[in-house]
Amino acid sequence: MSQSSVSVFDRGTRLLREQPGAAVLWLIAVWLLLDLVLGLASGRIAVSRVATYTWDGITLGLVLGLAGVGLSMTYSILNFANFAHGDYITAGAFSGWSTTYLLSGLGSNASIGSLILVGAGGTVFAGDLGINVAAQPLAIILGLVVAAVVTVLLSLGMDRVVFKPLRNEEGITLLIASIGIALTVRYLIVFVFQQSTRGVTANVPGWKVHIVDGVLNVSYHEATLFIVSVALMLGVHFVLQSTKLGKAMRAMADNKDLAQVTGIPTERVVRATWIIGGALTGASGYLIALERGTLGYNLGWLLLLLIFAAVILGGIGSIYGAIGGGLVIGLASKVSLIWLPEASFARPAAFLIMILILIYKPSGLFSGRSTA
Repeated sequence: MSQSSVSVFDRGTRLLREQPGAAVLWLIAVWLLLDLVLGLASGRIAVSRVATYTWDGITLGLVLGLAGVGLSMTYSILNFANFAHGDYITAGAFSGWSTTYLLSGLGSNASIGSLILVGAGGTVFAGDLGINVAAQPLAIILGLVVAAVVTVLLSLGMDRVVFKPLRNEEGITLLIASIGIALTVRYLIVFVFQQSTRGVTANVPGWKVHIVDGVLNVSYHEATLFIVSVALMLGVHFVLQSTKLGKAMRAMADNKDLAQVTGIPTERVVRATWIIGGALTGASGYLIALERGTLGYNLGWLLLLLIFAAVILGGIGSIYGAIGGGLVIGLASKVSLIWLPEASFARPAAFLIMILILIYKPSGLFSGRSTA
């Protein structure tokens, strides 16, 4: 046996003894990679199938990362986990789609009320209005903008009424308050828009990307989600790294007391955090409904655990960690379908991967509590 082989064996033995969780993670990863390579080589696993799951994972991961940025910013600046975040997503989605329905339905036989309520009770359907990004681009763009604006206003309002008076309280107090806000917002949405899940888009055109043994279908809505999400993330990067506000936000995340002593207007930074985080949150809610084609009152609540998983995996408090963690969770939940017998196991598989990674690196992929 060569000296290099002995060295690799020694390192593997040491890893197994000192960090068994990490060793298990590496063994699982190597086994899955080997099985994937052999499956692709033998034709047992179709290349088009892997490409489809990878694309689906990227689109889901971008939404989780986009929503996770707002959650991570809230934690890094205000030091509490905002459980109302999921229902902010839903509120943004409903307000945005209400706008899209209204604009798309002008001139039709549908009543203004049914359009504003996003066709609640089956009174009007997206198929009848022809809602998709190719046929109604202006309605989609304005709906996205309204989703962001309404969520910003909701975030600022809840901060003014609930969180600001509790600013100096312990994190657990703020967390419980956020749960109360979540339930209030959720059932106000139910009261206004009803509980029914409705389709919000008509048939979606797209592209067919020919691969070795099949076709990868990329819809216009998936492409829109990809482009808008990446653009918004680049915008956040620019704000954090190249503006005075971004430097102030990073200073507050690192040491709030020192930031106050040095004259940074902390309340203004907090307000900016809610504005940026709220805009990204509302946009993510609108985009996930656009990509999925359905909208229900529990949209954000069902996504919240995955968003928390993404933020924790990336390193809670890290903006780039939220994006990276979102992509890992999204890819894990979709690509794992190659080996899983049912789609219902995909979410547990994503959480299992999160746990195994955290065993190896407890502080997250982007370790350190920092806004950037």
